[in-house]
Amino acid sequence: MSKGTVVLAYSGGLDTSCILVWLKEEGYDVITYLANIGQEEDFDAAKKKAERLGARKVFIEDLRAEFVEEFIWPSVQANAIYEDRYLLGTSVARPCIARRQVQIARQEGAQYVSHGATGKGNDQIRFELTCYALYPEVKIIAPWRIPEFYNRFRGRKDLMEYAEKHGIPVPVTPKAPWSMDANLMHISYESGILENPKSHAPADLYLMTRNPEDAPNSPDVLEIEFKKGVPIKVTHVKEGKSKDTPLDIFSYLNEIGGRHGVGRIDIVENRFIGMKSRGIYETPGGTILYHAHLDIETFTMDREVRRIKQGLGVKFSEMLYNGFWYSPECEFVRHCIDKSQESVEGKVQLSVFKGQVYILGRESPKSLYNEELVSMDVQGDYDPCDASGFIKINAVRLREYHRLLGEARSKH
Repeated sequence: MSKGTVVLAYSGGLDTSCILVWLKEEGYDVITYLANIGQEEDFDAAKKKAERLGARKVFIEDLRAEFVEEFIWPSVQANAIYEDRYLLGTSVARPCIARRQVQIARQEGAQYVSHGATGKGNDQIRFELTCYALYPEVKIIAPWRIPEFYNRFRGRKDLMEYAEKHGIPVPVTPKAPWSMDANLMHISYESGILENPKSHAPADLYLMTRNPEDAPNSPDVLEIEFKKGVPIKVTHVKEGKSKDTPLDIFSYLNEIGGRHGVGRIDIVENRFIGMKSRGIYETPGGTILYHAHLDIETFTMDREVRRIKQGLGVKFSEMLYNGFWYSPECEFVRHCIDKSQESVEGKVQLSVFKGQVYILGRESPKSLYNEELVSMDVQGDYDPCDASGFIKINAVRLREYHRLLGEARSKH
């Protein structure tokens, strides 16, 4: 008698292949689901492998276009960045993947969903909060939090032995001494030899970007056009080549950024579950867009609106990192950020060169920049005496602060 049907988020790798067979051993009917979000993967081979291991059905879903339009673009609008450096490439992919997993579970009448996320990481939270938000009745099987599972499989050696015993094809090439997660937005590297935060990343670690030292000796100059805070067109100024669909735009920016080694970072971050972890990321297209959007936003947005929006961007980044994409507070913040982008329109020209992005210029029909007003050569409508008021108000405040500070110090 079957315990029920479970939809397993499947990668085709050793861990989830073993989980597939283990779930069947435990009495579940298993449907596997693999999302194409831009990673390099032999999807046909993964499908055949899952079928051979006993999956009742196999879903291979191409989510690349919706990943860009519905998840990456709102992150661009928000200037989303976690702890000042991480552009959230893994975080933003998880609600996209889990949403489709839940849709399949509902469609197939599955009572359970399962994943292979570790019990020490953020992904378990991101997957599960999305599933509970969109399918409140669902039950989640998280093997790496089940003692019977993690006590049985204490490391890769145990998984390999289990695979050989159950006819699960095992990797024929040595595993890299770190873990990797790839999608259209980035590749992340962590664990293994990278757990020592002092150790330098091996030169052959990076797969998405070229070493900036080996990048071309001439820059690629791009023009990126925005409307309502999202890119609608990218043009290579010298070559005249242009892209105007979301997936093509982002893929092309990845190509240019990768060629010049843009978007590499090596950081220690604070995980939601309460520990620090070391992560190495490469986000070429996302880094280019971050700089371009920041520039056109400052050019077209009211100062006070932008001050509030900056705070919302930080809050959005934290919620995204922590797995709260589908929470009511995150939906509210996204709505506010989207509203702030109504006038963020125009073109930014930039140079991509040897690991860096250099802004060259910008133009917009909705610019708040007044060239005549700001000119040092033209008086315009501005009276220089107006500055006196600003100076006097703040001078009083600063004088009083330092007077009181001096008195307090003299008493000690």
